[in-house]
Amino acid sequence: MGHSLAQLPPLDLVKGFVAVARRLSFTRTTADLCVTQSAVSRQIGTLEDYLGVHLIVRHHRSIELTEEGKRLFRAADGLLEQLGGVTAVLRSRPERSQVTITASIGVVSLWLLPRLGAFQSANPNVDVRVAANNTVLNLEREDIDLSIRYCPASAVSGEALRLFGETVAPVSHPSLKAGKDLHAFFSKQIFLELGDPNHPWLRWGDWLAAAGMSGVLTSINMIR
Repeated sequence: MGHSLAQLPPLDLVKGFVAVARRLSFTRTTADLCVTQSAVSRQIGTLEDYLGVHLIVRHHRSIELTEEGKRLFRAADGLLEQLGGVTAVLRSRPERSQVTITASIGVVSLWLLPRLGAFQSANPNVDVRVAANNTVLNLEREDIDLSIRYCPASAVSGEALRLFGETVAPVSHPSLKAGKDLHAFFSKQIFLELGDPNHPWLRWGDWLAAAGMSGVLTSINMIR
């Protein structure tokens, strides 16, 4: 089992010692650590007190490492080199940009998600977060970057980009034998109506009017 991390000396003290040991000079070390000479000296003294041994012998115009100092330097210098290398690699990695997209549940599951894998492969540094929600959200308040919404062209702002349109058409079982006279056919049917005024393009009345059969509305039965 390794030594307890709590028993290790503070990293700043070790850094200061290694810097002095490399230069064998308090004066030249100040440029490496961006601290004053007295601060470097205090770091060495604090580390010596922590370890209970002398690490450096101070002469009039020079310094040298004690045997304990040489032993610590051999171990700490290599470890700080490794730590510096790993730190440089980590800091050089590009930051992942985060993009949040909101869309209706249907658009997310049927259109967005099938394309998301290819986008992520081509853009590995973009972190895409998807919020599948049928509620129209406030993009600024919810911190959302993009919104994909299903609505008529008249309901969108000038900043919106049209992705694609769709055609809504009724289908029936062959046994109903719709025939060519659709007006007569629709007049005999009972319709299930979506009771949501916020989606007029999914209501029978609007579709029949767009298809030129608004007169059917007076004779058909609606079930909401």
